[in-house]
Amino acid sequence: MLTVKDLMSRELHTLKPTDTIQQARELMLEKRIRHVPIIDEDSKFVGLLTKRDVLAISVSALADIDIKERNELESHVPISEVMISEVVIAQENTALIKAANFMLQQKHGCLPVFKDEKLIGILTESDFVRLSLYLMKKTSEYQ
Repeated sequence: MLTVKDLMSRELHTLKPTDTIQQARELMLEKRIRHVPIIDEDSKFVGLLTKRDVLAISVSALADIDIKERNELESHVPISEVMISEVVIAQENTALIKAANFMLQQKHGCLPVFKDEKLIGILTESDFVRLSLYLMKKTSEYQ
């Protein structure tokens, strides 16, 4: 049986609740990610910030201000004001099919993955796309 641990991304890019929306936007662009786990000073998971959250709070590109002004405004909004605090998580030994069904039914784009109380990875829609691509390539080799 495949588990969440078998597919999750182990490279985590995290921010703190006191970091700003501007810092989150920059991290997401630089690392090409859409989900950022938020951790406190003790490296304890306290929430999640998604690209959708950042877009919802950000000044619209249609507003009559330039990028510099937008960055200035966003540099004053802490992540703690926007992040999701009540996040559904998965344990590393959760069956992959159970996690996939949950994500599909609940329309969640990711699941933070834990080993007991410690954040060890994140399972995203992209991980499932990568798995699907791998399986399609494998199957086409034998036809």
